Amino acid sequence: MRPLVMRKPWGKAEMFFRAAVDAIKRGLQKTAEVFGAGFRSILHGRTLSEELIDDIERTLVAADVGVRAAREIAAELRAEFRSGRVPRGEDAIEFLKARLKARLASGSREIAVAASKPTVVLVVGINGAGKTTSVAKIAKSLKDDGRSVLLAAADTFRAGAVAQLETWSRRLGVDLVKGAQGADPAAVAFDAAEAAIARGVDVLLVDTAGRLHTQDNLMRQLTKIRNVLAKKIPGAPHEILLVLDATSGQNAVLQATAFKAACDVSGIFLAKLDGTAKGGIVVAIRDALDVPVKLVGVGETPDDVQPFDPDRFVEAMFAA
Repeated sequence: MRPLVMRKPWGKAEMFFRAAVDAIKRGLQKTAEVFGAGFRSILHGRTLSEELIDDIERTLVAADVGVRAAREIAAELRAEFRSGRVPRGEDAIEFLKARLKARLASGSREIAVAASKPTVVLVVGINGAGKTTSVAKIAKSLKDDGRSVLLAAADTFRAGAVAQLETWSRRLGVDLVKGAQGADPAAVAFDAAEAAIARGVDVLLVDTAGRLHTQDNLMRQLTKIRNVLAKKIPGAPHEILLVLDATSGQNAVLQATAFKAACDVSGIFLAKLDGTAKGGIVVAIRDALDVPVKLVGVGETPDDVQPFDPDRFVEAMFAA
């Protein structure tokens, strides 16, 4: 089976590239207005100095890049400045772009794929992060790419959660396996796994109950769902995507750390990126977890999802 890459069937690669770049720029407009504009205001047309490097470090921290990353990048920049290799403000901007891209570049950003179908993707996160909508966006992208998709509504905890996913399944023309509210979510996952095998679908997307990382009983429930899926489908779940709300800032790092400890998160879906001016949180998450951001949500429609590309992302952060 070919890799699960999120792309649109627009035919020409150039058309897709331009559309993807435009989507990322739109999604990061608020970040660019603060981040990119902030750096240009303090660096454009100026000679670099120790004081300006201090300002750069503070600006990085304010953009939620994280204290660790800000200090390390500032130290690297200071060394380059003292050596005479980065004398101007404009040079500093190019240096910052290169260092941010390098920090984000490591690790596979493709969705994992099973050796034989179905590939099982377990989607986790807290309430309000945009998890169920993100599941719909992934399903839409996969369907557009010619994949057959089955949804599992394993969020039987929140009132209205199953109905929300059921609405998305009808809109997208994707089948859904569900249980009654209050039913055992692991049983729903098991039924969905059986259905995925019987129907020969390419991808099973399992939506789970939103939970705070402090809710131990619900976190243990994730372990039960994982175990049930693994018994039915070898290697499942093949991907565990954690949906994080980009607008939550450093709280997203705390959530990600707890979820990774509880359920071995393999990738991040960063949702609501269009709603924050602090897109630098991507760097803080990557540094804290060593887990790649694989997908980003850049709007409210099912089409507003993009594979995470470090080069495009960083350039969009600095866009004029």
